[in-house]
Order: sequence, then C-alpha cells, then structure tokens
Amino acid sequence: MKARIYYQCRECGARSVQWAGRCDACAAWNTMVEMGAGATTDIPAGTKRAMSLSEVRCESVTRWPSGLQELDRVLGGGVVPGSVVLLGGDPGIGKSTILIQTLAAMSANLSALYVTGEESPAQVALRGRRLGLVAPRMKLLAETNIDAIIAQARLETPRVLVIDSIQTVYLPHLAQAPGSVAQVREAAAALVRYAKETDTALFLVGHVTKDGQLAGPRVLEHMVDAVLYFEGDSGSRYRLIRAIKNRFGAVNEIGVFVMTEGGLREVTNPSALFLRQDAHNAPGSVTLVTQEGTRPLLVEVQALIDESPGANPRRVALGLDGQRLGMLLALLHRHGGHATARHDVFVNVAGGVRVTETASDLAVLLACASSLMDRPVARDLVVFGEVGLAGEMRPVPRGQERLREAAKLGFKHAIVPAANVAKRAAQGDIAVFGARQLSEALAQFLKE
Repeated sequence: MKARIYYQCRECGARSVQWAGRCDACAAWNTMVEMGAGATTDIPAGTKRAMSLSEVRCESVTRWPSGLQELDRVLGGGVVPGSVVLLGGDPGIGKSTILIQTLAAMSANLSALYVTGEESPAQVALRGRRLGLVAPRMKLLAETNIDAIIAQARLETPRVLVIDSIQTVYLPHLAQAPGSVAQVREAAAALVRYAKETDTALFLVGHVTKDGQLAGPRVLEHMVDAVLYFEGDSGSRYRLIRAIKNRFGAVNEIGVFVMTEGGLREVTNPSALFLRQDAHNAPGSVTLVTQEGTRPLLVEVQALIDESPGANPRRVALGLDGQRLGMLLALLHRHGGHATARHDVFVNVAGGVRVTETASDLAVLLACASSLMDRPVARDLVVFGEVGLAGEMRPVPRGQERLREAAKLGFKHAIVPAANVAKRAAQGDIAVFGARQLSEALAQFLKE
C-alpha cells in the first residue's frame, strides 16, 4: 500500500489530509507541515501477537517510599519504578522544594538525578542546605538539551529522575523555541520512552497558565502515568497536592502539607487543621464531612448573607461551584421558605480547600439558613448530603466512613441523608439523624 501524505500543525499537533494556511484547531497561521505516514498492509517483523485477557500475566506493583507519607498517599502508596509523574502548580508554591526533599530521602537507598533547567546547581544546593538535607547519592545537572540529559542519565543510571521543568528543555532537531507545543510534546515523549525502557521513576515539573491549567499541549497529560496539582495560595502556609490522574492509585486523593523554614512538612490530621479552634460560635458556620479520594476530611463551610444595597445582589462562592450556589439558593426558597432574592450571598470553605463533590449541598444550605436567621449551629454537629431539585435528600458515597471520622474528632450529632444511616449502629459514638427531605433537615437543625 502506498504511503499516504498528511499535514500536521507544528503548534498543536492537529492533522489534516490537505494543506491549509491556517490550522482549524488552534487558528495558527502557516504552521501546517507535510508529513509522511508509511502505511502498509504487511505486518512488520517482530510485531507482537494479540493476546487474550486471561493470558496476560499480572504481577504486583513494586513501590518505593518517597520519604513523605502524604505524597505516598497521593501517588497510591509510593513511587512506582518506570512511572512518569507530572507535577504542576503556581510559581513559588513549592514544586521544586518537595521534589528536592523527595529525592534527598529516596537517595538514601536509590541513585537519584535532579536536572534543573531554570536554576544553577549552586542555587539548588543552597536550597538543599537551607532545608537541612544531606544527600550524598543525589546528583545535580544543569542542562536543557534533551539529548544531553538522556546521555548523562544513561551514564549515571539513576533510579529516580527529576526534570525541572519540562517547559525549559528542548530537542535540537526541532526549530521551535523551548516551551512551545511541539518542543514540550516531543521532549516529554523522549523522556517517557527513556523512563519505560530503563524502569526509571520520572518526575516532570510543569508550568501552569493564568487559569491554573498545565501549560503546553493537552497530550502531555495523556502521556504520563500521574498528574498532580499543587493547590493553595502561595502566600499561605498550607499546601495541598491533589491527584487529577493516577494509573496506580485513586484520583482526587490529596496530601496536606505546611510550608515552614525547613521545607514542606506533612499534616497528619488535616481535619483538625481546617476546623475553627476558637470557642466563639458564630452564625453561618457549618462543619462538612467531605471525601477526598479515600480520605474523609472535615472542613468548615461559612456563609454570610446580608441585605444588598444594589439592584443586582451578589453571589460569591470560594472553594465551591458558583453555579451550583444559585441552584441551592433557589432550593432554600422553594423547599425551605427562606428567600435570598434581595440579599448578597457569600459562601466560603475555610482554609483554602476546594470542595467539588455534591455532598456539600446540605452544608451550604444550612450555613445560609444559619446566617439568614442569625442562629448559630451547634459546635458538635456535622452534616453532609446531596439535595435534589425536588428537595429530596440523596445519599453520598462512603457515608459510614465520614461518620466514623467525625466521631473520632469528637462530634456528637450528624444530619445526613436517610439512606446513609446504617441499619446497625456502626458509626461510633455519634447521634445520626437521617433526613428524606430538605425541610426535615432544616427542622432538625432548628432543634439542635
């Protein structure tokens, strides 16, 4: 069969069967280049045969401890040999800090190579000394040429390799500048091939755009085994690492750290960190038990409702879905009898945590009702549950695990969907009220 000719965009990688002056995918001009695909009907020599699912041998996955238990949790239990992990986050949030800490800990038993394309070896060494790290088996390399990096890696044979960052390295045979779509894609592909061939654990640091997404082509996230995001304000001491993709563990798993002068330190009990510590019981504050991956996490949902001075009341949600807030306020009016059409509504999750699951519905509604009525919520009460448009309480996953975590931290009462109440007392020393409708949950809240 004759080889076919196609055209590919140098910027985004989109393909077309005919040349065009502008790419239809990314709208870039004069980026379509001719490519040849050697399609043939003959099977190449050495081609592997297809296997049935039962023939495939499954072996247990080996994992290396990273030295940080919270990072091991996010990775699914540790660093897997031959895995490729992409770590993204805002500038100054701690990406390089946590990786140099990880490499220093792992280098006690494994050879490690840290490749920096943004800093000099002296700058990396100064950071290591400031953090009090001692890593005699950890090597440093200041290089941006991918061919030179891979050649040096084959010479040093590290078991763990860090590239900081993927946007600074380049392949010499490509004319584009480092950081361009083509360079990032091809450089990552070369590093991934090396990691898989040599069974080397590879960490890639990635820049992020203004909207918080990883810079570069979207295919970069598909090429790696795990994508981790640093969350949190760079001006705050607290940092969260969330797994967005993980082929070796659960997604949406989080690790909680605090930034200190000695680097990032793990937070062993994050629920206590995000809950209020003062004795003052203010209206509009409700404790929510959310689920982050396999970990139940208690956070404080705060609401402030005040009369609006303008004709268009404001709706602001921090750490929650802003569009869902509008729907919940309509539910509060229709099924709870509390109107907010003439009020400004501000809802916040304390501590900078972002809650994405619908189990936060009941906490938001009770916090808004508490603020609107100027009635504090009991300090020993926790809630969770999804609320449907008909006002019904819908169950959420892992309800018993959430209740056990709340009981462990000393909470005595809970309002949850009726379907999440265990038939047998398995939630510990905590009184659980199961509501079938939003009106029942609000009535129980008024009794607490």
